[in-house]
Amino acid sequence: MSKTSLKSGRTIGERREHLETASERMATHKKIKFWQRVRLIFTALLFLTIIALVIYICVLIFHHDEVVSQSSNTMIIPYSPTIEVIDEDTTAGGRITSRMKEYIGQAEADFRELGYQPIKAVIPVGSIREVDFYLDGYTGFIKMIIDRGTGVSVEDADRMIRYLADIDIGDFAYIDVRIEGKAYWK
Repeated sequence: MSKTSLKSGRTIGERREHLETASERMATHKKIKFWQRVRLIFTALLFLTIIALVIYICVLIFHHDEVVSQSSNTMIIPYSPTIEVIDEDTTAGGRITSRMKEYIGQAEADFRELGYQPIKAVIPVGSIREVDFYLDGYTGFIKMIIDRGTGVSVEDADRMIRYLADIDIGDFAYIDVRIEGKAYWK
């Protein structure tokens, strides 16, 4: 008879089967229960966090709508000129657009902010966007165009007036600040 390689009480993989005791089963059961509770707590915290974020976003959206609706109720008063505005084009019937009036009012405020006193604004014949401003104490006028912002045009005019004063030119026919980055005088 031949000798077998199998030993009694062992499997083919040469390991002895282990019988689990009751205390080991209880310890394994406690570990499983512990990790189930941990998973449940983390899942609950995750859902609570998501719900809190959704509520926070909804509050932000509704609060933003309230702020927007409150700010839309406040009326923005556009600038209106307090100086004399002359339209030299008699064919148009002396009708000055609201955009032109607002531009003249804003430019007037900008001139006053820099210490100049505007006397009148003239809209020349044949021009749609040009406005000529006459300032107190100066013989000439300042040509401006409504396509440029009043702030930059008034600053350019101020720089040109100061430049002419530095080179001892007090009288000028006009200063043209209609082109960005350039100023002309005559």
